[in-house]
Amino acid sequence: MLLTKYTHACVRLEKDGKVLVFDPGNFSETDQALAGADAVLITHEHPDHIDVDAVTAALLAGGSLQLFAPAGVAAQLREKAPDAGPRIHAVAPGEDFETAGFSVRSFGGQHALIHPQIPVVANIGYFVDSNVYHPGDSFIVPDGVEVRTLLVPVHAPWNKVGEVVDFVIGVRAPKAFPIHDALLNENGRRLVEGHVSRFGARYGTEYRHLSSGDSVEI
Repeated sequence: MLLTKYTHACVRLEKDGKVLVFDPGNFSETDQALAGADAVLITHEHPDHIDVDAVTAALLAGGSLQLFAPAGVAAQLREKAPDAGPRIHAVAPGEDFETAGFSVRSFGGQHALIHPQIPVVANIGYFVDSNVYHPGDSFIVPDGVEVRTLLVPVHAPWNKVGEVVDFVIGVRAPKAFPIHDALLNENGRRLVEGHVSRFGARYGTEYRHLSSGDSVEI
């Protein structure tokens, strides 16, 4: 399986001629990420995780594109693209489904707290092909599974470095790559990734930096 990182939280998986895309948001290169996509997984409603106009256009342009998202996001997209309604699926935590040749299990339930006065929204983490885990905006450690490839939210208004490190230690995946990094400059990136790499290695996780457009076989 080929994993390609795009800016921020968007990641593309390719396997056996099929394409699955996580979180094509408005910080990301959505045209590249969604090109030829067979399925899209949306973790939550924030615009840095879903560019609604780009995703709607992809749903209307591709007659077979399947989309999975929390119920509120799914309802919004059905209103904007009613003809694609049967291909837009609401997902809750604890579900298993197949799409475009990929097996998916959902985890989580809610977005991490930013501030008590900012409402908490639904957030779904996705575990794909018993391999890749994208947590969205949360540090939910998936139970009952062994993650082989962890996508790590390295920086956000809702996290701090110690929580990022503890998440990596808690999951203990052999491989880890960054997501949710568009708000970091290079100095901040080196600092955060240095901690993640050093402490992760003590617990068996090899952390590797990926820039936007980089691909890796997993």
